[in-house]
Amino acid sequence: MKLTNLFTLSLSSLIACCLFTACQKDNDTPTVTRKPPVVNAGPSQTISLPVDSVTLTGSVKDSGSKVVSYLWSEVSGPNVPTLSAEGSLTTKVYGLTAGSYIFQLTATDTFGLTGVDTLMINVNSPNSITLTANSTNFSAIEYIGASPDQTNASPLELGAEAWTIGGSTVFVRSVFRFNLSTLPALPIKSAKLTLYSNPTPGTANLTTPNFGTGNAMYIQRASANWSTTGASWLNQPAADAAGQVSIPQTNASTLDLVNVDVTTLVNNMIASGNYGFMIRLQNEAIYNSRIFCSGIYSDASKHPTLVISY
Repeated sequence: MKLTNLFTLSLSSLIACCLFTACQKDNDTPTVTRKPPVVNAGPSQTISLPVDSVTLTGSVKDSGSKVVSYLWSEVSGPNVPTLSAEGSLTTKVYGLTAGSYIFQLTATDTFGLTGVDTLMINVNSPNSITLTANSTNFSAIEYIGASPDQTNASPLELGAEAWTIGGSTVFVRSVFRFNLSTLPALPIKSAKLTLYSNPTPGTANLTTPNFGTGNAMYIQRASANWSTTGASWLNQPAADAAGQVSIPQTNASTLDLVNVDVTTLVNNMIASGNYGFMIRLQNEAIYNSRIFCSGIYSDASKHPTLVISY
């Protein structure tokens, strides 16, 4: 064989070998498998009404690429609550009702890969709610039948009275209400009202809150709205006798009314308008009184309370 042919054959073999090796290296290059972000939505939570909000705080671990967006969403639940910052790792959820919810946190990276995790929120119905009267959740007015008409728009006490001042007969009826707007929309099993006798009465005999032989009184529901503006004895709201509570005569100079059952009255307030309670003597004969502390009385332990059970 000629040297030229031998050289040509060797060169051809060398090129073929190189091409084979290059192809073999290309085929051996590993395929890159990208993984989505690892998402942790946080622990499940349990709350009880009237608390109706929770804070959700998730965490995300990227898997080699940057996470570019987050999204909280509701998967299931008894209603559609409000999420304050659905595009953040931390969000607050408002407006929860009794029942179970599942919320989902989704994270998306720069390659469009998503990671997802869920958590459960259990919202229990409350056993009871206690409303203690104060300057923010309680309002009251005293209607004073005298000549001329008078009202006390910020009374320290709630009176059911008939008396005389300077030879003129004076009647006192009091209307007061608690703010019920924050109560959950659930059936009420019971409502109990407590009123505390005023140890330092500013009216009647100025000494004892209870006086007289005919001081039996009613706790009724006011059946129309009322305002401290332009109020007078003549335009006081009517009282609804349905479900009224009859409080008997007492000879005790001081007597707190503790856990009076006002369930029917409160249910009527929820169904027909919260115009509050009215207290008045059953027979408005003079020299009888029942006087209680209001929600702005100096001793907060004697403020009216309303306990609602579910």
